[in-house]
Amino acid sequence: MKTTVFTKHHIANGAKMAEFAGYNMPIEFTGINEEHLAVRNNAGVFDVSHMGEVWVKGPKAEAFLQHITTNDVAALYDGKVQYTTMPNGKGGIVDDLLVYRIDAETYLLVINAANIDKDWNHIVEEGKKFGLEAGHGKQLYNASDEICQLAIQGPNAMKIVQKLCTEPVEDMEYYTFKKLKVAGVDAILSITGYTGAGGCEIYVANEDGEKLWKALWQEGSKEGLKNIGLGARDTLRLEMGFCLYGNDIDDTTSPIEAGLNWLTKFVDGKEFIDRKLMEEQKAGGLTRKLVGFKMIDRGIPRHGYQIASPEGDIIGQVTSGTMSPCLKQGIGMGYVKKEFAKVGTQIAIVIREKLMKAEVVKLPFIQQK
Repeated sequence: MKTTVFTKHHIANGAKMAEFAGYNMPIEFTGINEEHLAVRNNAGVFDVSHMGEVWVKGPKAEAFLQHITTNDVAALYDGKVQYTTMPNGKGGIVDDLLVYRIDAETYLLVINAANIDKDWNHIVEEGKKFGLEAGHGKQLYNASDEICQLAIQGPNAMKIVQKLCTEPVEDMEYYTFKKLKVAGVDAILSITGYTGAGGCEIYVANEDGEKLWKALWQEGSKEGLKNIGLGARDTLRLEMGFCLYGNDIDDTTSPIEAGLNWLTKFVDGKEFIDRKLMEEQKAGGLTRKLVGFKMIDRGIPRHGYQIASPEGDIIGQVTSGTMSPCLKQGIGMGYVKKEFAKVGTQIAIVIREKLMKAEVVKLPFIQQK
């Protein structure tokens, strides 16, 4: 199992550790509910160093990214981040990812930990069509093992982080980033978030991780900063209706089915992979859609549970589900036949062979601060 530069700190802080995407990662420290509410109400830090980072460089970088991603890379400017997906050529999704535009010929892709090898192979293979070479000093470079990342999230996160920075960061716009000194080391600081609670992500070289960690806790401990595990990361993102790759989207789901139309841009000249198929789906060719739902009956929906009509006919499957720590109510997402996808539609979740009432709702489940 791989470790991150912060693993020793998690163990020292009593984390419940488990394998995730090949890494020994903290699942929880003091309990998922407590950690969840710490992020919603104050500030928490996540070790997300297991995420992957890939550089795409050169004069063909933008054209290449326009081909392999669904969002409009041409709309980016220096310092802007974009959420997007990579189609797989069969109507599914290789991965969902972030694209950072450093400059017109330099982009950083941040990809999911479990998909690093798959994504890299896909990027390299597609890159050959554009004459892009892979390796150190080449146009495509996988830097995943060289970079560590902390996500500091919550309404007071930026107050803490500002004390570590050489320039103002508290008023940065959503989905932007800066290259600057954080805790005296070179870093990329971005405002994207996977919790809906505010905050930032800080990327530094592995050799600078220890310095960042110590400085963060020196300031954070004064403000009640908490260690947060991947368990609360999952419940936080679900309350916001954010997709998790491997649950809500995967190689068999299209961005249109998943309600990600807003990052699937059919602009002139952007001939991305699977464009024709997705245009057909957008024009009404869907048979199923990803929806959010709240439980009416008491019960906790879980990944893999069947979704039924009120009469008991199976109409889909739960992709993500939990008991919302903020709402104190069962919530979930899942794919249903498109005729059951309208907000307000009554459905049922099959829990221990019983039909438990639920209702399709508009996402997110809670409002972002």
